[in-house]
This record gives sequence, structure tokens and C-alpha cells, in this order.
Amino acid sequence: MHHTSQAGIHIVLFGELLMRLSPPANELPLQSPRFNVHFGGAEANVAASLAILGHRSVMVSALPDNMLGRTCEGELRKHGVDTGGIRYAEGRMGVYYLAPGAMHRPSEVLYDRADSVFARTPAGAYDWPRLLDGAQWLHLSGINLALGEITANAALAAVHAARDAGMSISFDCNYRSRLWGERASQAPALLREIVSEADLLFGNDRDVALILGTACAQADAGDRFRAAADAAFAAWPRLRRIAATERLHRNVDDQDLFGLMATREHVLITVTHRLDHVVDRIGGGDAFAAGLLHGLFRGMPDQAMLDFAITAACLKHSIPGDVNLLREADMLAFLAQGSFEVKR
Repeated sequence: MHHTSQAGIHIVLFGELLMRLSPPANELPLQSPRFNVHFGGAEANVAASLAILGHRSVMVSALPDNMLGRTCEGELRKHGVDTGGIRYAEGRMGVYYLAPGAMHRPSEVLYDRADSVFARTPAGAYDWPRLLDGAQWLHLSGINLALGEITANAALAAVHAARDAGMSISFDCNYRSRLWGERASQAPALLREIVSEADLLFGNDRDVALILGTACAQADAGDRFRAAADAAFAAWPRLRRIAATERLHRNVDDQDLFGLMATREHVLITVTHRLDHVVDRIGGGDAFAAGLLHGLFRGMPDQAMLDFAITAACLKHSIPGDVNLLREADMLAFLAQGSFEVKR
């Protein structure tokens, strides 16, 4: 792959940009009259991390033409993301409220994103041949499919345009039952339509079971993932890799995390990392996706790529906000010194 030089890869990401409001420290929402503001979104988090890691990362989305939309774009530009693919229109910004958990009180997310500018922007508003021009890769998530028929059609248009252009596609299932709501019955067919075009799938055995209508009943997480990967590779001839994280909760602040990846040749699993005193777990999966894509673009061997990705996910838990702000050297330093306490 000649384009995976140190110069990085040109990747386009498509999805909604959100404003996140969360109370300070471990307060309940509005316990005091304050919110901390962060900007994010599944694809935006991946876009920012890949830009920080040295890739040409282009965000395609739609924002309100007001101070919220412009500030959000500025945050992405600050991280080096190319925001030339963002459209502006009248309307509202998608918002979500995060009540971070503590000890045995779980975190809770409240979405306020119905009828946002992104949710109302039709597929035809995006000039995909121009937006994808010169790019080698497209990344998007199932959240586009969950938000409604308009964004689902836009995501499908992006995927078909990328396919026509001979690009590679990665897709993160990112299944959120609260977002699908009463459209949940449409999820398997819509997800299947995009997964069948993907080269790389971020999803676990539950995602594969949902899409294929089968269940993996093995007791061991690795065995379940292996069975799901076999089913996925049999169902989707284009698919080259499937990757996921598995999380074990001791309580909200203390968790264990490991990564899994299957290729058509083998299944790899990382060591399990202890995460004590989690600062912010939002965006951990996006950090993992960005880490794996970076490893793939840099031509790392499979195990090194997966280890890099889980390191990125683990380190994200130490950073407030949605985005993993760390550079490649930070991840490699942690890998080199093995400084996580590894569970044996």
C-alpha cells in the first residue's frame, strides 16, 4: 500500500457533530447551575484523533449557521481536522447531556438531537464525488442510520459513492437502542446494507448477532467473538477485518478493558488492562477505532495494530471530553514501558 507512508492517509468521515453538556465533577445535572461544554460525535472523535496522529482527516457534516456551529467547527480545526466538507444551514445543533456516574451510580446520557440541521440535511445536499476526491478511505458509524431515514439515506449515498471511487470503507456499528427507538426493527437491514460494503467492521458478537439474526452463546468472550467473526466473514465477502473492545465493570470508576480483532487468517486478543479511577470513558470506542485505523494506515503488524488501538482506548479514559488528544509517541511510550497494571 504505497499511500500509507509517514505522510499519512487521506480519510473522509461522515456523521453528526454534537455539543455535550455535563455537570462539573461528579455532580448530578443542575445540582449547581453549571455545565461543562465539549464538542464531539462518533466520527468527529475519530477524525480529530486521526488528525492528531498525522493523517489528512476531512469531516463531512452539517451544522447550524450560528455561534454554536462555528465554535464546534473551530474545535475540530484546532485539532487539525479539515472542515471543508461541513455545510451550514439554519436550524439547531444536536445536543446531549451526560450525567457522569460515580462508584455504583451509572452514567446516563440524555439526547436532545431531534430535528437538528444534520438530521434534516438530505442525501442530495452532499456532493460526494467532490467530497471524496483524492481520498483513500471513508469512515462512518451506525448512528447515521439510527437518527432517521434522511441521515440513513445520506450515509448509504456516501458508502455507494466511496465504493464507486474504489475507496476502502470502515464502519462502526455503534448500536444505540435509545437512538433507534421505534425504528429498531429496521436496524438489521440498514446495518447489513452498509456492513456488506465495509472492509473493516468495528463491532462485537452482539452487533453481528443483531445484524445476522443469530446468537453466539459461548461463555468465553473470545470464543463468542471468534464465532461472530466466522459468521461475519461468511456473510460478507468484502470484509477483511472485524475489531471490538470488551469491557468488564467492577464499578463506574474501575473497569477492565481488552481488544479483539479477527482477520480472515486469525483472531487476536490483547492483554486485559485495568482502568482504575476512570476520568471520562466517553469516546473510548472512537479512540480505539482511530488507533486501529492509524495502525492499519502505518502498516503495523496485526498484533501491534491491535495493541496500539487498545492503548489509545485505555489512555482516552484519562482525558476529559470526547476526543483522545494524545499523539503516537504517547501511545508508543506506554506500550514500551508496559505501564498499565496488567491483570494476570
